Amino acid sequence: MQSQATSRILMIRPVQFAFNEQTAESNAFQDVELAAQPKDIAQENAQREFDEMAHQLQALGVDVTVYADTLEANTPDSIFPNNWVSFHASGTVVLYPMQAENRRLERRQDIIDDLGKRFHIARVVDLTHFEQEGKFLEGTGSLVLDRMSRVAFACLSSRTHPDVLAEFARQTGYRIVPFRAADATGKAIYHTNVLMCITDIMAIVCLAAITDPDERLMVRQELERLNKRIVDISLEQMANFAGNMLMILTKKGEKLLVMSTRAFESLTPKQIDILDDYATLHHFDLSTIEGNGGGSARCMIAEVHLPRK
Repeated sequence: MQSQATSRILMIRPVQFAFNEQTAESNAFQDVELAAQPKDIAQENAQREFDEMAHQLQALGVDVTVYADTLEANTPDSIFPNNWVSFHASGTVVLYPMQAENRRLERRQDIIDDLGKRFHIARVVDLTHFEQEGKFLEGTGSLVLDRMSRVAFACLSSRTHPDVLAEFARQTGYRIVPFRAADATGKAIYHTNVLMCITDIMAIVCLAAITDPDERLMVRQELERLNKRIVDISLEQMANFAGNMLMILTKKGEKLLVMSTRAFESLTPKQIDILDDYATLHHFDLSTIEGNGGGSARCMIAEVHLPRK
């Protein structure tokens, strides 16, 4: 059985991070008041937050590979690499179709080539041709994967299209669990990973965001069938990125549950006790990245499950 978590992760250090106008319409987690913030200020603060998180993870014993973004293209969201690529234990690399045109520029063959020097890449599944049809699937933003059971939870939205989901399933053997979800104002949730995190034995999920009672029950039953202990978070906690956690491992195999400080501070003492019994919790100040980018700690990490050469 494949491991749910890995100690090997990839992160992209930003060089021109800023509020992305092209993603704001569908991403309610972006703070529109920050659109007027000078780009150099946003970049400076985001780079500092990024460096602190990467350095802390390395100090904890995580194998962090950092690639610097380039100035060759306008890529304000390059700090979120999990949306354009995923890496699998079978040696498969999947490239995903992105809704925002400037996000498509984040895809970098040089990164895949470099990883190929250390890891075995058996094949590349390229789904990017769906962009020509206006159909999108934004990596492990759109997909929350139970890698052990090969089940993919997917919140349908303008960034997560059923046709691309079907092709992902055909190419990878994953079973898709689709549903719809909305925030407290009724706006569709743009990415599944802001309302759900799946670990080997737990699922942190905002069930209240799943508006259809039948779909809500279906998701709960699927998680229970996968033997996940459910930690149900509120809509307010979801809005504070409490769903955007990720379990990773140290090189020694110790479990870490990473999140932002904003997410951690939204949790109840009981929730913290439950999670802390199962993994060591680590949180990072990501306020600039969250406000401008509308993504948090999980979005900043691409897990490298590829087999070593």
